[in-house]
Amino acid sequence: MKPASAARARRAFKPDWPARAGWLLLVAYVVYAVLRLDFSVDRFVTGLGHGARFLERMMPPRIAQPDSLLTGLLESLEIAVLASFAGILLSLPIGLLAARNLMPAWASWPARAVIAAARSFHPVIVAIIFVKAVGFGALAGICALVVASIGFTAKLFAEAIEEISLKQVEAVRATGASFMNVLSFGVLPQVFGRFIGFATYQLDSNLRNSTMVGIVGAGGIGGTLFSAFQRFDYDFVAAILLCIIAMIMVGEILATWVRRVFVERGRVDEE
Repeated sequence: MKPASAARARRAFKPDWPARAGWLLLVAYVVYAVLRLDFSVDRFVTGLGHGARFLERMMPPRIAQPDSLLTGLLESLEIAVLASFAGILLSLPIGLLAARNLMPAWASWPARAVIAAARSFHPVIVAIIFVKAVGFGALAGICALVVASIGFTAKLFAEAIEEISLKQVEAVRATGASFMNVLSFGVLPQVFGRFIGFATYQLDSNLRNSTMVGIVGAGGIGGTLFSAFQRFDYDFVAAILLCIIAMIMVGEILATWVRRVFVERGRVDEE
């Protein structure tokens, strides 16, 4: 055997030329995109200087309008809770219809189309549409976040149902149980813990998004933040941002506690 042939025979893994070509194309496109977008180190360094001066103007934080700050925070919380509640309720039937292991194609494909449409746009874009439809205020923000909740929760709920064991479903169905009983005793116990995780994460996400949709007039603290930016009231901007961070952190702590309680309870029930 020739030395070159022996070396190839001893090689543990053959070179993956398509993968290498793909990486080279990706690197080439990144370089092309950087050149097209007029990115430069000088602009980046200059931007760091502007950012430092902006942060200096934000310090120290000052609550210039406590009433508008408290009202905006409470409205954002209300928008997030109402949108999460309505979105999760709507996600249950949509996610169930989208599960291909339980539903026929004529039911699952339209449900998946609804989920895809809900996931296609950022909540701010959807909020702009609802502001045009129903006017300024919290209602537009709630509608926008309901759409976002359906796109996220229904998709993950459908995927969780598709991963369940059908043995338990068939066992319940063999007893002559109705379709709703099959769902209650054969499907829901297998996905309940994960669904609680999806729901709490969506509530946490809606808390963040409720601060963004207000920038386009859909209610919440985002409107107060945008007004402070327009007035160049940067110390008040810093106070608003700190309050938003605190609200998100409290929501994260509560969501973690709820997940732990329900998941542990579900494990005890299974045992």
